[in-house]
Amino acid sequence: MTMPQTAIPNPIVLQRADPCVLLHDSQYYFTGSHPAYDRIVLRRASSLADLQAADEVTVWTHPESGPQSGLIWAPEIHRVGDAWYIYYAAAPRVAPDVERADDNSHRVYVLECTDADPLTGTWIERGQVNTGWETFALDATSYVRDGVQYLIWAQIDHAIPGNSNLYIARMENPWTLATPAVLLTKPEYDWETVRFAVNEGPSVLDKGGKLYLTYSASGTGPEYAMGVLVADRSSDLLDPTSWTKAPAPVFVSDPTAHQYGPGHNSFTRTVDGEVVLVFHSRTYTKISGDPLFDPNRQACAQILPFDANGNPVWGTPVANTRPVPTSTDVLAPHGM
Repeated sequence: MTMPQTAIPNPIVLQRADPCVLLHDSQYYFTGSHPAYDRIVLRRASSLADLQAADEVTVWTHPESGPQSGLIWAPEIHRVGDAWYIYYAAAPRVAPDVERADDNSHRVYVLECTDADPLTGTWIERGQVNTGWETFALDATSYVRDGVQYLIWAQIDHAIPGNSNLYIARMENPWTLATPAVLLTKPEYDWETVRFAVNEGPSVLDKGGKLYLTYSASGTGPEYAMGVLVADRSSDLLDPTSWTKAPAPVFVSDPTAHQYGPGHNSFTRTVDGEVVLVFHSRTYTKISGDPLFDPNRQACAQILPFDANGNPVWGTPVANTRPVPTSTDVLAPHGM
């Protein structure tokens, strides 16, 4: 029986965009982009409802100089083998006193923790993931099928119009690709090219013999929306023809619920095994100043139901049941 969506109070974490939730040993581990974009944080709770009140631990802070000294974006925590890994995007500062980085300088990096507790354990830098070419890259996610790890991420190819496409590769180890990158999707539909031509924020749901690869597209305002590619679980994941791309978005803004720009999702499950869709959204459309430094993208979650044929019923974002900051409650770039 599907538990009612109101059973998950939203937001599950305030002011954390690009949310990633991992259920491991009956504990929920949460990370997401910190509004200061200068650190990687983790929190843990026994329920999604308790994540907001959970203590937040900073496990890594960017250095003052070098290739990771600027904006830190979209960390994801994954369990591969007996170790923890965090994939994230980082860029150098454009000047010592300027936090914002050159828009083309982000690359994918990896942290590793082999201790049992990722909140108190030691995290070491495994460095940049060499994706095969040096261009803007971000939003890496990990998927392990039958002991084989794959990395899926967003990257720009200057030969393809747009800001970023999605690629996949098999991994030799959690910080090294074993195969060349394979293009899976590029922004091509009208809904993927509003303000910016973007495919980013991939996440994989393994369910009922199918793989659902969700992603987000367009600018980060109310036009931001989620799309999906589907493949048979047993297929060759490195063959683009294994994947079927839906031509229309599957998860979009819902003004009646005051939820705008839902996306950059991840998946987790209830302790009973039901699929949970995790995403960020805003409750307003008018943003003062640079949208990057508007911190009010809240991490939300809702049960993802399935129809009689086993297909996801994506629905729309449900209304928040917890208080949220307003458009005037904006932090400075180094706030919190």
